[in-house]
Amino acid sequence: MVGVSSDTPLLQDQFKQKYSLPFPLLCDVDRKVAKEYGVLKEKNMYGKKVLGVERTTFLIDASGKIQKIFPKVRVEGHVQEVLAALQP
Repeated sequence: MVGVSSDTPLLQDQFKQKYSLPFPLLCDVDRKVAKEYGVLKEKNMYGKKVLGVERTTFLIDASGKIQKIFPKVRVEGHVQEVLAALQP
């Protein structure tokens, strides 16, 4: 399991420590990965249109094939949803 975000390494380290994350966070500051996975979207922020990353979870198997996509992730209940999807 890994996490990917467009935050800087410093912000990622702070986030990882704050939430005691047991997995690595990968930096996508230039948003190349976000573009490739189709999660770089136009958003409306305070009435202004900006390009941002839509929170999305991808379950990817050992061969690199995407098994399931969870778009527009909301934190509450998401862990349970992902764990349920991992069950055979």
